[in-house]
Amino acid sequence: MRSLIILMLLAVLVMAATCYESHESMESHEYLYPFINRRRANDFIQADTRLEAISQERIRERNKAPQERQREICEDYYPCELYAFRHGYAAAYRHYFGRRRTK
Repeated sequence: MRSLIILMLLAVLVMAATCYESHESMESHEYLYPFINRRRANDFIQADTRLEAISQERIRERNKAPQERQREICEDYYPCELYAFRHGYAAAYRHYFGRRRTK
């Protein structure tokens, strides 16, 4: 009986220690309003820099290295991709598309 009371007291103490909610977590505004609207969420990014980054990404997509372009062509054709796993992308491209000329 005595050990049951001690065990219950210990369980209550452990529960109180782990379930205690400090005032520090209540000080932040996220506690009351966990979600913000889309406009406030994107306030820190300026529209000019986003548009500039998108245009820079498009420029990088247009000016790809020939090896990268060949690798993408080879990845789109499944037998070439299997061959590339064994022999490399350069050899696979030459094997499947070597007779063709690319721009």
